[in-house]
Amino acid sequence: MSGLIGKKIGMTSFFDANGKYLPCTVIEAGPCVVTQVKTNDKEGYTSLQLAFDDKKEKHSSDAMKGHFSKANTSPKRKVVEFRHFEVSKNLGDTVTVDIFAEGDFVDVIGTSKGKGFQGVVKRHGFSGVGHANKSHGQHDRERAPGSLGASSDPSRVMKGLRMAGRMGGNRKKIQNLQVVKIMPEKNVILVKGSIPGAKGSYVLIEK
Repeated sequence: MSGLIGKKIGMTSFFDANGKYLPCTVIEAGPCVVTQVKTNDKEGYTSLQLAFDDKKEKHSSDAMKGHFSKANTSPKRKVVEFRHFEVSKNLGDTVTVDIFAEGDFVDVIGTSKGKGFQGVVKRHGFSGVGHANKSHGQHDRERAPGSLGASSDPSRVMKGLRMAGRMGGNRKKIQNLQVVKIMPEKNVILVKGSIPGAKGSYVLIEK
């Protein structure tokens, strides 16, 4: 499984060869440096560890400085392991958007936007009591969650009950997004559709 670490730039529009309008997400994909190569003989499986986005040495631990120095590269902000990488690479090599081609279908993994503590109407789509049923002594119940369960038996709230809580900030994978354009001179890739995360957040592109 080949892949790259990237950064979400934003969204734009693109017209294909047939003049069809396509909403696209712009991703700065790589270049990524190979900072570790795992093999079947030593680790029991094959993988490549890729690193992306430079950071200052003073913000890196001594252990990570030594790890990156083995690959003859500067400290990086994001390090991710890709198992069973389809392209053969050595320690210190660079992986770029050239591993993708226009028309390929990829999976993109990102962290969704955090929305803070939300009630059941926003978080789970509850309808609430509603204005039509606001009667019979009910007061300020439009966005309330309703009953939480039985009384003396089982005398507790069952696990998994949909209630208010923190919303967003989850790891999400969007599958089968088509690569519509690659700009290798800018390390930019355009994929059809939207991907999770805010602008500037890290994403993983898997092929």
